[in-house]
Amino acid sequence: MYSDVTEVSSEVVLRPRLEGVNVGDWIGFKHIMYLAEEAFRVHGVRDKSRVVFMNAKPTLFTAPYYIPALERVIKSRGMEVQLGQELVALRPDAREAVFRDVKTGTEQVMRYDMIHVTPPLGPPDFVRTGPLANADGWVEVDKFSLQHVRFPEVFGLGDASNLPTSKTGAAIRKQAPVVVENLLALRAGQPLTTQYDGYTSCPVVTGRGKLIMAEFNYAKEPVETFPVDQRAERFSMYALKAYMLPRLYWHGMLRGRA
Repeated sequence: MYSDVTEVSSEVVLRPRLEGVNVGDWIGFKHIMYLAEEAFRVHGVRDKSRVVFMNAKPTLFTAPYYIPALERVIKSRGMEVQLGQELVALRPDAREAVFRDVKTGTEQVMRYDMIHVTPPLGPPDFVRTGPLANADGWVEVDKFSLQHVRFPEVFGLGDASNLPTSKTGAAIRKQAPVVVENLLALRAGQPLTTQYDGYTSCPVVTGRGKLIMAEFNYAKEPVETFPVDQRAERFSMYALKAYMLPRLYWHGMLRGRA
């Protein structure tokens, strides 16, 4: 992807606001920042580059526990972060991006040579306009039982739901058993006692062979799986994501084994 890079004077890496998403896993949008910065160093153009991450959100990451670790990585590699900045216009002919401060409304124009834009995300139209959706367009379920708040025979999980946690495969893996247990309880006329605690996992790829494995719940508290400090960049966590989790997904989750 970067083999033709010979000269870079600036780069803007950004993510605009997510439409109607109360909480999202937006760490994935930072992957391009870390990987691009590493590629620039490998190709000998890092000293000619300015790497900037622009985000409309007020914080660097959803779970505060992991923010200091991410800030250390960013600072050590000379990258920049500007929060509370929403992309409002692109001027491709002039290679300019216009950002608006979400608090003050003031605008700034940033020049770029390369820009990576994540478009606004939201529920699909058939969900947004359907009877199961809430005012924001997501399937409206109780965040603990995953039962629909207005249609008790309906349960919801995954990306189309309004659950206030990051939308990841790891989250769905924990949500599915809750739906199964509570659906069976409903059919048996029993109370719905199984609860989902908001668990999700956001693997932060900070470079080739380096990853911070963030795991947390609704309270944004760490719920880590391994007996190590998962805030540290580790090859073991990178290997887990690159080689083990795909097998778990295809051969375990999709077949109902894990």
